[in-house]
Amino acid sequence: MTDTKKMHKEAMAILKATSRTFFIPITFLEKEMKTTVAMAYLCMRAIDEIEDHEEIEIEAKAKMLDETAALLLTAPFNKQAYAAVIADYADILPEVTTRLPDWIELTPEGIRKEVAESTSEMAGGMAKWARKNWICKTKEDLDDYTYYVAGLVGVMLSHIWRWGADIETDRDLAIGYGRGLQAVNILRNQDEDAERGVNFMPEGWTRADLFNYAEENLAKADAYNASIKKRSILMFCKIPLALAHKTLEAMQKGYEKMSRQEVEATVAQLDETTK
Repeated sequence: MTDTKKMHKEAMAILKATSRTFFIPITFLEKEMKTTVAMAYLCMRAIDEIEDHEEIEIEAKAKMLDETAALLLTAPFNKQAYAAVIADYADILPEVTTRLPDWIELTPEGIRKEVAESTSEMAGGMAKWARKNWICKTKEDLDDYTYYVAGLVGVMLSHIWRWGADIETDRDLAIGYGRGLQAVNILRNQDEDAERGVNFMPEGWTRADLFNYAEENLAKADAYNASIKKRSILMFCKIPLALAHKTLEAMQKGYEKMSRQEVEATVAQLDETTK
């Protein structure tokens, strides 16, 4: 097995271990697109694990994220410089983070710059919000936070669809797609976030306002999907959205999340009904 093939196999194993929810839709993509989206996801997950790490102090997180953001804007990606950036925490950071240079390298050359730039912008935004201790005071704050951690995923995917399938999508709808998924996550994790002193709900908002925010953005996600005609990409986009809609419904009925069986049934139904 060549080094590249071995790295690719390891990347897919790490992807599956890191996000089973994301791994399901990615399997519907065609070969090169599957590789591209997988590596783009792993790049963003790499920096997300820095932001989320419970054993690293806020300023240390922010510094690593800022320095990584700067490195991502220079090609080729400087592996040695990145190793130095994360050196103090390399023993406690997960493999998806320590191997960021591999994910960049495995991203097809024609789209590598856009993936690196989107990941860089996300890292810079995460650093800013780490320093704010993830406290949203206004709707503008919430929009800003959800743009950096999720809206940018939509933007990056739109770059990939244009590059790999000549599909044009609306940037505002792409951001809404990411925001909608993130808003559902915020609702689901609200109690857990409160325990660690984090509050994404703007001042004066109720949980009902947050549900409305999620629904408004998921409506943009529905419109985003309506513009995609290629089945493999449409399936990739429809699965997380359908799961988000159903999770929102479950929470409105007082349930915490969907069951594994409900997830599998939703995917099977989409596969059957998507042309």
